[in-house]
Amino acid sequence: MLISLERSGGFTGIGKVITIDTTKIPQNQAEQLPILLECANFFNLPTSIIADSTHRDRFQYTITVEDQNKQHSVTVGESLIPGTLRPLIDWINCNYK
Repeated sequence: MLISLERSGGFTGIGKVITIDTTKIPQNQAEQLPILLECANFFNLPTSIIADSTHRDRFQYTITVEDQNKQHSVTVGESLIPGTLRPLIDWINCNYK
């Protein structure tokens, strides 16, 4: 499985991209990702969850997951991150700065 988390926007506009290949990380971490994705109902989320332009200084995240024969991307504004998706974003940010 390949997972990419791209952060853009924010006050300084400095972006960040984290890419994770589950075949190249410790097994215990690789086993956590499918659970986080399932809890987020990731593959059923809309491709875009964006705030209006009044939140220009907030971050925006694009998460892309490629798993076997399926691929899905979700772009979400920081103020609109669903509670089910936040644990995935936080886990990636905490483990792969």
